[in-house]
Amino acid sequence: MITILDYGVGNLGSIHNMLRRIGIEAEISGDPQQLASAEKIILPGVGAFDHAMQRLNDSGLREALDKKVADGKTPLLGICLGMQMLTNGSEEGKLAGLGYIDAQARKFPARSNLKVPHMGWNVAMPSRPSPLTKKFDTEMRFYFVHSFFVKVENQENSMLKCNYGIEFDAGIQDCNIYGVQFHPEKSHRFGMTLLSNFGAL
Repeated sequence: MITILDYGVGNLGSIHNMLRRIGIEAEISGDPQQLASAEKIILPGVGAFDHAMQRLNDSGLREALDKKVADGKTPLLGICLGMQMLTNGSEEGKLAGLGYIDAQARKFPARSNLKVPHMGWNVAMPSRPSPLTKKFDTEMRFYFVHSFFVKVENQENSMLKCNYGIEFDAGIQDCNIYGVQFHPEKSHRFGMTLLSNFGAL
């Protein structure tokens, strides 16, 4: 069972619908006690970094999430802003991130030929072997919507690279913790494969 974390921020319904479509059992929950029994966790997120972190910190879920992920080694997948929340923090805000992966979210540089947010389909290339990128026999294309990008401090934590004016980490990983900057639930067969791989962990 995958638990989609409900802390008042994120497109929970579309993620739940995609998981159901590919035959993966999932639930949406904001209950810390229910989270304690989760086999896998998805952390969604949209909007501003500080708002999302504050909502998570105030939800009563933070302690349970830390215990499950850090101590219990439960697989966790952060999606879009949820991936940025896995890092130390973001230039967008002042609050600290979860700090699960040594990385920082930064704003795309101002360039005349670079529209921000980065919106639409783009290619992501693997930068390390990962259980989430198995079964991909062609180049991977995913749907992005973001104004801030993640750069890892240690390249061993980079799972996928993407280029939009500059190269950034479109996927990150550290042991049981995974993050993707794109929206797999909007990325058709590529997103289905990635979510299926997560469900099979």
